[in-house]
Amino acid sequence: MSDSATPIIQRTMSAPQTITESSIVRFAVGQVSSQLGEEVVILGLDSNRYFGLDEVGATVWNLLKEPRSVTSIRNRLLEEYDVDPQVCQQDLIALLQELAEHQLIEITHEASD
Repeated sequence: MSDSATPIIQRTMSAPQTITESSIVRFAVGQVSSQLGEEVVILGLDSNRYFGLDEVGATVWNLLKEPRSVTSIRNRLLEEYDVDPQVCQQDLIALLQELAEHQLIEITHEASD
């Protein structure tokens, strides 16, 4: 996931949340999304703001249909894309933190997959 593949998302911040490899993430209730080709567009219902994710971000978003650990998502990305594992982990956590700041995902710290 090089800089050219980094998902793009508009900024509207709320309280930061800690995300670790064992965190469980999933869609938040207050959003709707639509696949547009290889990208995803998300509407935050509380903020009335649209957000766009590129192909890699869309892959992550589509994995969030069911609760998953960060490790599970990272492993799936490593299977699908030619990316350094450390870079993948860093970019994934950065994306998830940004989605959480915009209240588009929910984070729990349970251990299961």
